[in-house]
Amino acid sequence: MKSLILIIVFIVSTFIGYKIIKKVPSLLHTPLMSGMNALSGITLLSALTVTALSISMQSKIFGVLAVILAMINVAAGFGITHRMLKMFKSGKDK
Repeated sequence: MKSLILIIVFIVSTFIGYKIIKKVPSLLHTPLMSGMNALSGITLLSALTVTALSISMQSKIFGVLAVILAMINVAAGFGITHRMLKMFKSGKDK
Protein backbone atom coordinates (compact mmCIF):
# COMPACT_ATOMS: atom_id res chain seq x y z
CA MET A 1 0.00 0.00 0.00
CA LYS A 2 2.82 2.37 0.90
CA SER A 3 4.62 1.77 -2.39
CA LEU A 4 1.41 2.40 -4.34
CA ILE A 5 1.08 5.80 -2.68
CA LEU A 6 4.71 6.62 -3.52
CA ILE A 7 4.19 5.62 -7.15
CA ILE A 8 1.06 7.80 -7.38
CA VAL A 9 2.94 10.76 -5.85
CA PHE A 10 5.76 10.24 -8.35
CA ILE A 11 3.39 10.17 -11.33
CA VAL A 12 1.43 13.22 -10.17
CA SER A 13 4.59 15.23 -9.42
CA THR A 14 6.04 14.31 -12.82
CA PHE A 15 2.88 15.51 -14.56
CA ILE A 16 2.72 18.75 -12.56
CA GLY A 17 6.44 19.43 -13.10
CA TYR A 18 6.07 18.93 -16.84
CA LYS A 19 3.11 21.34 -16.97
CA ILE A 20 4.98 23.98 -14.95
CA ILE A 21 8.22 23.79 -16.97
CA LYS A 22 6.30 23.86 -20.25
CA LYS A 23 4.92 27.32 -19.37
CA VAL A 24 8.33 28.85 -18.54
CA PRO A 25 9.57 31.28 -21.23
CA SER A 26 12.70 30.16 -23.06
CA LEU A 27 14.74 33.10 -21.72
CA LEU A 28 14.32 31.76 -18.18
CA HIS A 29 15.37 28.19 -18.95
CA THR A 30 19.12 28.89 -18.64
CA PRO A 31 18.94 30.40 -15.12
CA LEU A 32 16.59 27.62 -14.04
CA MET A 33 18.94 24.97 -15.44
CA SER A 34 21.85 26.51 -13.52
CA GLY A 35 19.89 26.19 -10.30
CA MET A 36 18.87 22.65 -11.12
CA ASN A 37 22.50 21.72 -11.88
CA ALA A 38 23.42 22.89 -8.37
CA LEU A 39 20.60 20.82 -6.86
CA SER A 40 21.63 17.81 -8.94
CA GLY A 41 25.16 18.17 -7.57
CA ILE A 42 23.76 18.09 -4.04
CA THR A 43 21.74 15.01 -4.96
CA LEU A 44 24.89 13.35 -6.30
CA LEU A 45 26.84 14.08 -3.11
CA SER A 46 23.96 12.80 -1.00
CA ALA A 47 23.73 9.59 -3.04
CA LEU A 48 27.49 9.06 -2.67
CA THR A 49 27.30 9.57 1.09
CA VAL A 50 24.34 7.26 1.58
CA THR A 51 25.93 4.58 -0.62
CA ALA A 52 29.19 4.77 1.31
CA LEU A 53 27.36 4.34 4.62
CA SER A 54 24.99 1.59 3.49
CA ILE A 55 25.16 -1.76 5.22
CA SER A 56 23.09 -4.24 3.21
CA MET A 57 23.82 -5.28 -0.37
CA GLN A 58 20.38 -4.13 -1.52
CA SER A 59 21.07 -0.64 -0.16
CA LYS A 60 24.42 -0.56 -1.94
CA ILE A 61 22.82 -1.58 -5.25
CA PHE A 62 20.17 1.13 -4.96
CA GLY A 63 22.85 3.60 -3.90
CA VAL A 64 24.99 2.87 -6.95
CA LEU A 65 21.90 3.22 -9.13
CA ALA A 66 21.15 6.58 -7.48
CA VAL A 67 24.73 7.76 -8.10
CA ILE A 68 24.55 6.74 -11.77
CA LEU A 69 21.20 8.47 -12.32
CA ALA A 70 22.32 11.62 -10.48
CA MET A 71 25.50 11.77 -12.58
CA ILE A 72 23.50 11.42 -15.78
CA ASN A 73 21.28 14.27 -14.58
CA VAL A 74 24.27 16.51 -13.82
CA ALA A 75 25.98 15.82 -17.15
CA ALA A 76 22.80 16.28 -19.16
CA GLY A 77 21.96 19.48 -17.30
CA PHE A 78 25.34 21.01 -18.13
CA GLY A 79 24.99 19.88 -21.75
CA ILE A 80 21.58 21.52 -22.10
CA THR A 81 22.78 24.70 -20.40
CA HIS A 82 25.77 24.87 -22.76
CA ARG A 83 23.52 24.38 -25.79
CA MET A 84 21.10 27.08 -24.63
CA LEU A 85 23.91 29.54 -23.97
CA LYS A 86 25.18 29.00 -27.52
CA MET A 87 21.74 30.12 -28.79
CA PHE A 88 22.25 33.56 -27.23
CA LYS A 89 25.64 34.24 -28.84
CA SER A 90 25.71 36.74 -31.67
CA GLY A 91 27.24 35.93 -35.06
CA LYS A 92 30.43 37.79 -34.16
CA ASP A 93 30.92 35.77 -30.92
CA LYS A 94 30.72 32.43 -32.76
